[in-house]
Amino acid sequence: MNDKNNDEEINMLIAAEISETPLPGTLRQGLRQRLSERLDDSLRRHAGLLTVHGRDGVWSELKAGVQSKILRAGAGGSSVLIRLNPGATLPVHRHRHLEEGIVLTGSMQMGELDLGVADYHVSAPGSRHAVITSRDGCLTYLRGTSLGNTMGLVIELLGGLVPGAGEAPVTITGKDGQWQPIAEGVEEKRLWRDGQQASRFIRFAPGSSLAGHRHEQDEETMVIEGEIFFGDLLARSHEFHFAPAGTHHETLFSDTGALIFVHEGVTPAA
Repeated sequence: MNDKNNDEEINMLIAAEISETPLPGTLRQGLRQRLSERLDDSLRRHAGLLTVHGRDGVWSELKAGVQSKILRAGAGGSSVLIRLNPGATLPVHRHRHLEEGIVLTGSMQMGELDLGVADYHVSAPGSRHAVITSRDGCLTYLRGTSLGNTMGLVIELLGGLVPGAGEAPVTITGKDGQWQPIAEGVEEKRLWRDGQQASRFIRFAPGSSLAGHRHEQDEETMVIEGEIFFGDLLARSHEFHFAPAGTHHETLFSDTGALIFVHEGVTPAA
């Protein structure tokens, strides 16, 4: 959902609330004007940013026991949430794009792999996934999938019938990898990087922050745990945020602490 729509809704709610508050007419009008100016300024400063909150979007039934919600579609595939009921399965398929997945709740089984919350799995284009299931049910974030693209999905499913596993996937569990400090109370764990894109976890201690920055390439974020402010914009657990190239992030701040996944384009070295 566009954050402009959220702010317009807030503007109307505030105006209605002020109207019901017993204040002198001039004070009420002045307060309403200042709040309106603040919201207009926030809209201007956060122009172009997209946040998909938990209440936004539509869940679609893929098959019995499996639902999906499209967060964003792009040239490199879609970013989606996948919900599997206990015992539900996803069929064999072959990836058209680099596909990354993170378990948000529950667990997911892929052959001998048993993935839990905040475990990361990445599969190269052309690689093949065998049947995926969830013993206890799960909510998973995927980016680079063909869901939402009917022809692309058909190609992935037909490709799954062709023998050959392709390039081996990479799995990084919660105990794997190293955390490196990048600011006071903030650390990162690098997950994936090639010449065009990079992915990492960023962990915020309560009360910590990162300085604002401009995006030379697209950047998308999934909140795995906690809450994070992108300037005035709040994203909670399992909510999605997208900053296109050319946009600007004000200070990132978490008063509760947060774990987020960030995928961004890599600007080639000069």
